[in-house]
Amino acid sequence: MNSPDSIEMSNDMRSLGVGSDARGMAMGGRAQLLSIAVLDPNLERRNAVASILCGLGSNEVKPRVTTLMNLEDFRSLYKQDFKFVFVAVDGDPEFAMKTVEAVCSNSSASVVGYSPSTNDNLLINCIRAGVREFLVYPFEPSVVEAALVRVSGRATLQPETNKVVGKSFLFIGAKGGAGGTTAACNFAVSMAKDSKKETLLIDLDLPLGDASLVLGAAGEFSTVDALSDPERLDSTFLRKLVAQHNSGLYVLGAPGQFVGSKATREGIDKLIEVASGTFEYVIVDAGSRWDLAQTRLFDLVSTIYLVTQVGVAELRNANRLITGCLQPYSHKLEVVLNRYKDMKFGIEFDAIEKALTRPAEWRIPNDYEAVLEMQNTQTPLALKESRIQRAIQKMAQIASGIPDQEQRKKKKFGLFGFASGV
Repeated sequence: MNSPDSIEMSNDMRSLGVGSDARGMAMGGRAQLLSIAVLDPNLERRNAVASILCGLGSNEVKPRVTTLMNLEDFRSLYKQDFKFVFVAVDGDPEFAMKTVEAVCSNSSASVVGYSPSTNDNLLINCIRAGVREFLVYPFEPSVVEAALVRVSGRATLQPETNKVVGKSFLFIGAKGGAGGTTAACNFAVSMAKDSKKETLLIDLDLPLGDASLVLGAAGEFSTVDALSDPERLDSTFLRKLVAQHNSGLYVLGAPGQFVGSKATREGIDKLIEVASGTFEYVIVDAGSRWDLAQTRLFDLVSTIYLVTQVGVAELRNANRLITGCLQPYSHKLEVVLNRYKDMKFGIEFDAIEKALTRPAEWRIPNDYEAVLEMQNTQTPLALKESRIQRAIQKMAQIASGIPDQEQRKKKKFGLFGFASGV
């Protein structure tokens, strides 16, 4: 086994993420040692990285950099309690990921991966293995310093005890083509825009969901990536997978191409749990995938919106579902009549409620021109005034506890029209 080489130097480390903590830790004017390991089989590159790290020293913090050739060297020293471990992840990808996993499992260190080049698969594998930051080699000292600041900031600013406990909402169609995706997307945009809180839309209508297409918010990663390795899924990983719409809404869409999904019940449950612990509001578009009833999805969400149209086939399916698998969830179920139009001749509203065995809480009006414009321009209905927008916005406002404009006016003016001061 090769002997590890320890280097101890200090120059100018003014803004390293642990710097503020280090000021408190430095006692009697002595600098606090910051233990860093560099794990790289390439001797020249290993020493170059170590030299950069040593050059980040300050009067308060002195890096103690240990260079290691292989994983066995690290295992012999993991009790040294490294703060950061830099790992070269090029070469054999499988071996590199096993190395990262071994470092993460054998120490509390934050892992920074680096490689001369990168690609999507390498980034995803690094995140899953436990890498906190990824750098492209060669890199400047300022790049390394910024990475250490980010890693340290995550550790101090996002403790596990301060997890978000978000509300989640499920949209599911009584039949394919009922309009559940349109309702879910615009509901999510309205909620993100009006509440000003972090809101995530998840497309579980695998493998060909249309949420990203409807919103024009195609991301680099998809729901399939989140579900492929549930054990590695956490808030940090999830945030790296989502895309952000210009409304502020975060989107985890279905893949842009047809791919086989290895989604499991455990994976879906974990995704919803992590999402609800990361975002204030989570909206799930399930399409018409009623097989998801076999997961804990229906148990985990706050409200289930059953979207149906006023047609014989749709109402028949809705009746089957309401009296069947949705019966245990009647307390959280709300029926949405999509593309609804009052008709003198046709199925009357009383007959609709009789078929559903319960009242329909929501009616989204039929507005063909507005929907066609949304599809052609990829501009959500929630961002443009229309009858559909007003109906869906009211749904989102009530779900998030935000009073609509009419309620705000009632609060503002008293019985005789004078301002109430509220």
